[in-house]
Amino acid sequence: PPGDRPGRSTEWAEREGQMFLAQAGELLAGQLDEDMVAALAGQLLVPRLADWCGVWLTTDGPETRLSHVWHRDEQHIRELRRSLEKDRPPTGLSTTGAPWPWPGSPDTEEGGSALAFPLIADGQCHGTLLIGQVPHLTDAAVRLAEDIARRVAQAVLIARRYTRQASISRTLQRRQLPTSLAMIPGVDTAIVYEPRGEGQTVGGDFYDLFPMGDRRWCFLLGDVCGHDLEAMSVTGLARHLVRLLAREGHGVESLLNRLNLAMAEEAAEAMALSGEQEGSRFLSLLYGELEPDPVAGGARCTIASAGHPLPLRLLTDGSVTEVADPQMLLGIHQHEEFHASTFTFAPGETLLCVTDGVTERRRGTHQLDDNGGLADVLRGCAGLGAKAVAERVRRAAHDFSTEPIDDDLAVLVLEAVPLLAPKGATRSPFLP
Repeated sequence: PPGDRPGRSTEWAEREGQMFLAQAGELLAGQLDEDMVAALAGQLLVPRLADWCGVWLTTDGPETRLSHVWHRDEQHIRELRRSLEKDRPPTGLSTTGAPWPWPGSPDTEEGGSALAFPLIADGQCHGTLLIGQVPHLTDAAVRLAEDIARRVAQAVLIARRYTRQASISRTLQRRQLPTSLAMIPGVDTAIVYEPRGEGQTVGGDFYDLFPMGDRRWCFLLGDVCGHDLEAMSVTGLARHLVRLLAREGHGVESLLNRLNLAMAEEAAEAMALSGEQEGSRFLSLLYGELEPDPVAGGARCTIASAGHPLPLRLLTDGSVTEVADPQMLLGIHQHEEFHASTFTFAPGETLLCVTDGVTERRRGTHQLDDNGGLADVLRGCAGLGAKAVAERVRRAAHDFSTEPIDDDLAVLVLEAVPLLAPKGATRSPFLP
């Protein structure tokens, strides 16, 4: 009966209060959404300490919003919410519970008591916790509610910091990755991109594919060493710098040399300021140019790898070859000279470019690309289109181990396709 609850509440709070606090703290600390924190708070407090609960959270403006309402009798939740929305607690309450008027409702028992607790964490108020009980809240219950309010406030603070971090990541992603891939005549394209970490939207891997005039297209796949926000910001800067250098007329070799010099100089300046080398300023990059054949399809391809997994070419006879030479990472030595390879990318052939999230996918001490493992995967893709090849490679990386992917994963696939030659067209000078 309601009249028996005060004594039982006091006894329970004194006997099991500390265990309850520990369990509540653990549950709240694992939440990264502030509204889920508010919902958990209500379900933790009702009916253990209170008959009902309301949680307000601060907003960017001067107002607060009623995030969650909970009642021991679910039939009263809607009416309780309407009552609480009419009378919002002010910000700037004292750190201890402040008496609050019992919500007026014909379905609510009279004679109850309500207390409002400010949600203070890191010196700021993040909202208000309001609880009520019939006929009154005992001193032991109030002390326990104060401790719960402090834990709720801390959980809300952590959730809000996570939300801000996610917002920063989304902003960086808009700078890091292109909104779309350019269409290339005679070449089909596909991209798979998966940043490491659950819920993460952006990582150290990046890609791009953009036109330069009407006869040349540039493509790239890169990886900044490191996974922190600084590494993610470098990816966006590197991608835009590549576009700028390409627009200035630099070919593959000249572009890599200029980009390497810029990154090496920046790394040297950072080292002079901090006294130590910053690994996130090193960059692996696969960069190439395509000149499509307007008659037969396919393209002339010029490509170079700077510390990046080498691209693989699937020929029409089913064989797989590497089409670039291994070279140094960008940003290590200022005067490193990079060279490129050129080949005819004929219709029916496929070019596979990946980051080390694919090649170094681990199963125990083994990696996916050990003993030409990635080439074997590509060899099994004969006859597939670009999108199907990209998905096959992505699936092979996931299936290689039962452990979660622990690195960014990016796959870029280019497939040369034939074009219907216009009437009267001459033979392409690109093909033998």
